[in-house]
Amino acid sequence: MDLDVVAWLHVADGRLLAVRSRGRDLLYLPGGKREPGEDDWTAITREVHEEIGLELDEASFQKLGVIRAAAHDQPRYSHVRMACFTSGHYGEITAAGEVDEFRFVGREDRALLAPASAAAFDLAAEHGLL
Repeated sequence: MDLDVVAWLHVADGRLLAVRSRGRDLLYLPGGKREPGEDDWTAITREVHEEIGLELDEASFQKLGVIRAAAHDQPRYSHVRMACFTSGHYGEITAAGEVDEFRFVGREDRALLAPASAAAFDLAAEHGLL
């Protein structure tokens, strides 16, 4: 069974923003599960605000693609289906809610990413963002 999530891909200086949630060993991308009835925009803006305190810019919101990878630390699911989006933003990045830290990862840090986040990293690279 697939865990269906949305993720925000933000690249600065050739590095992808990733977060570590409380109790997790690997890094993930800002985002998460949709609440019942949420569309992509509503889900991603809610999750990004809850996790890192940013407001996303709807005018620049774009779907980058969808990846599927092995689920990590999700015993009820075998795979993750992650819809990946880019967007401008407002505010300063701060770890909030369930997020203990954020960092920007480059190619040398790819092994620190959960499988779906690593696949999204590759998607960003394919699109020339990294």
